[in-house]
Amino acid sequence: MQAGASERIIGEVTAWPGIVAGLGSRGEFAFRLGKREIGHLHGDHVAHFMFPKDVWIELARQRRISHHPVFPNKQGPAERRIEDDADVSEVVALLRLNYERLGRRDGFPVVGAGASVDETRRR
Repeated sequence: MQAGASERIIGEVTAWPGIVAGLGSRGEFAFRLGKREIGHLHGDHVAHFMFPKDVWIELARQRRISHHPVFPNKQGPAERRIEDDADVSEVVALLRLNYERLGRRDGFPVVGAGASVDETRRR
């Protein structure tokens, strides 16, 4: 994997219309669409997300996410480890899934909206 996984993710995600990004109160680097967080990074090593239960179950079934370490028995909070280029691409796809889902729900003009859980895997 190239150095700077977080830089690559930040560069791509902050190019999406409406995304605001910056450091959070716990040292994480968060991505927001309006008032909603679509996910955050902890350096080059891990990304955290929040998904509706049904989406979480499908993503976990596909082995695209795992339990968030702070909420090990809950369906919703999720994590994706970043170890290689494929993980960088997957983190971007998972952030995009939340971006499009929340954008549609909250009425943001999201470019490319309409992808399903399965479709984000193919991007």
